[in-house]
Amino acid sequence: MLAIALSAVTPALPAVAAQADATGAETARGLLLFKEAATPPCAVCHTLADADAFGAIGPSLDEVKPTAARVEAVLRKGLGGMPAYDTLSDADIRALAQYVSHAAGGGR
Repeated sequence: MLAIALSAVTPALPAVAAQADATGAETARGLLLFKEAATPPCAVCHTLADADAFGAIGPSLDEVKPTAARVEAVLRKGLGGMPAYDTLSDADIRALAQYVSHAAGGGR
């Protein structure tokens, strides 16, 4: 009986592994954008412990704990002294927003 139950779950494992790989790649892309690939890099202004970033110009993202939707909106439109990141692709904005939200504990 246990073998039957396990065989029903086993086909889903490759799909789960592929999703985890994709999520890991998106997280790595978000971290790269945060630390250096975005212009200017987010780490120049913001504090985010997960990224070893201790900028003091913008708010500490560890304290703000923004949702991914909030980060994406600010990246697209800017806020206060922060410029809009209109040179980033939609995929890069999503990766960066997901990374920041997850790393700061803001949920999704």
